[in-house]
Amino acid sequence: MTEVQNLASLIRAGQPIIAIDTNEETRVVETFRHVVGQVFRPLFRWSLTDGLTRLDMDTDSALTPPEATAALQFAKSQTQRGIYLLCDFTPYLRYPFTLRMLRELAERQGATDHVLVLIGVNLEIPKEIEPYTTRFQLTLPDEATIGKMLRDEAFLYSREHGGKRVTVDPEAFKLIVRNLVGLKLADARTIGRQLIFRDGAIGKSDLPELAKLKFEMLNREGLLHFEFDTAAFADVAGLGRMKRWVELRRAVFTGDVKSPGLDPPKGMLLLGVQGCGKSLAAKAVAGSFGVPLVRLDFGALYNKYHGETERNLRQSLTNAEALSPCVLWCDEIEKGLATSDSDDGVSKRVLGTLLTWMAERKKPVFVVATANDVSRLPPELLRKGRFDEIFFIDLPAEAARNEIFRIHFDKRDLDWQEFELTTLIDASKGFSGAEIEQAIVAALYAAHAEGLPLSQEHLLTELRHTKPLSVLMAEQVEGLREWATSRTVPAD
Repeated sequence: MTEVQNLASLIRAGQPIIAIDTNEETRVVETFRHVVGQVFRPLFRWSLTDGLTRLDMDTDSALTPPEATAALQFAKSQTQRGIYLLCDFTPYLRYPFTLRMLRELAERQGATDHVLVLIGVNLEIPKEIEPYTTRFQLTLPDEATIGKMLRDEAFLYSREHGGKRVTVDPEAFKLIVRNLVGLKLADARTIGRQLIFRDGAIGKSDLPELAKLKFEMLNREGLLHFEFDTAAFADVAGLGRMKRWVELRRAVFTGDVKSPGLDPPKGMLLLGVQGCGKSLAAKAVAGSFGVPLVRLDFGALYNKYHGETERNLRQSLTNAEALSPCVLWCDEIEKGLATSDSDDGVSKRVLGTLLTWMAERKKPVFVVATANDVSRLPPELLRKGRFDEIFFIDLPAEAARNEIFRIHFDKRDLDWQEFELTTLIDASKGFSGAEIEQAIVAALYAAHAEGLPLSQEHLLTELRHTKPLSVLMAEQVEGLREWATSRTVPAD
């Protein structure tokens, strides 16, 4: 059924109050103009600036002054059933007199069976009228609607630029339409107009800008972080088994391959020693899939007000779905999901919200969760089926350390062939990738202070002076490695 048909059905069923949580007020009004063509009732609109006006007749005069109670008294006095669109009404829902009048209208006390439509953003329905209220959600535009909108904007650009046609790449046009699905039409139009008016073209060069604009529009509360610099697997040393696992699923996740027998990949959990490349691996997954990477900051979710933390999480997950296809990176997930009895059950409710979403989501959002302290992870998160796979990223072996040295030498325009890599690999046994990088950085500073080029001795000196985490926290690191041996899949 269409939006108009659904609303018409609610009105015919005698629903007294309909709540529509949206900022697309104009769209709601236009939708109800079509609804009255099916239910044949007068249509009124009330706002704080215009008062009560009738929309299904050509009249500009206000029927009441711009007072909420005056509009409700007018409705109560009318014997003909009507539809009353109440805009800007949220502040008045706190007043007992207004609530009493709404309840009398809803219960048909001394009034005919009108339909009251509350329109606003973040509508909170008081308990007094909640039993009489049905929430209605506007549908999001489909690909056909968004495609027509983009063509309309292209025509508008041509008209404003003396007939100059917009250059359109058909493949890029389809990708842009697909990426705008999930946005409200007004928001999609804003982005589409910026892309077209930027250079008078619709092409593949618009895709990165589209991802950025879409993220900024959705993430107004700042709970997600858009990671612009995704990595490539070539930047990640080792992890051969994990890389092959990701590559096997890339075409299915991106939709390049359609197979009814293959479930779309859901995500993976990366456990490991600190500094061994979990964050870089998460970035490389997004780079391999060729989709945006967004990071969820669990620390920013928590709010002192009851229910706000869970609402923040739900909104973040909804925004991630709107950005799909994408990779959602939950960094150090144990810090946000470690359940405790000392927080009034907030962490347990957050965990429940996340698990429900992971089980029920329909959009292509690939979750990459990283964790350092496995002992703080709730068992509900680790059971089979939450993630497609749980990988353990261990301290780099000899071959991986060889790659790490070469990658960091190349990044700094150093010729790795001038160094004895075998000696450096032996000297860095037990080092994480981050510790090897910092040893190279420290050696460069030492060489710069001496006015000399970087030498083998500079590197060996820094490696000898560094006590890696595997030495400083030997018991904890060894305990983690022992736990992972029989419970996870080695990433390398």
